[in-house]
Amino acid sequence: MDSTDRKLLSLLREDARVPVATLAKSLKVARGTVQNRLARMEADGTIVGYTVKLKPQVEEQTIRALMTVAVEGNRTDEVLRSLRGDPAVCALHTTNGRWDIVAELRTDSLEAVDRVLGRIRLIDGISNTETSLLLSTHKF
Repeated sequence: MDSTDRKLLSLLREDARVPVATLAKSLKVARGTVQNRLARMEADGTIVGYTVKLKPQVEEQTIRALMTVAVEGNRTDEVLRSLRGDPAVCALHTTNGRWDIVAELRTDSLEAVDRVLGRIRLIDGISNTETSLLLSTHKF
């Protein structure tokens, strides 16, 4: 991956619907170059899909929370596999420091948050968790 690929990905992160011609003009390369680079990055798994970002207020699942997770020993991969299977988990991040994983959760009610937390805490390999509800978003 070179600087043109990184710039291309940056432009797509801002707006994945930008026409190829506009991307080519912004990058000062030929349209075919952009198409070839996109095809290559899709084929090698660098780009795994395109999505729509919604304002948090628009989404059906309005309760959002961040759960920090401490993992026992060297079981991070096992815990990540289990968390990936939970429908309330919309993002996972490994971290350094006190917590090994940060999970972003989305549900439609506080009762659902309670059920999700109970499920996750039962996953083998998790030694401790801490959860904070996200009250508002200031930059999107």
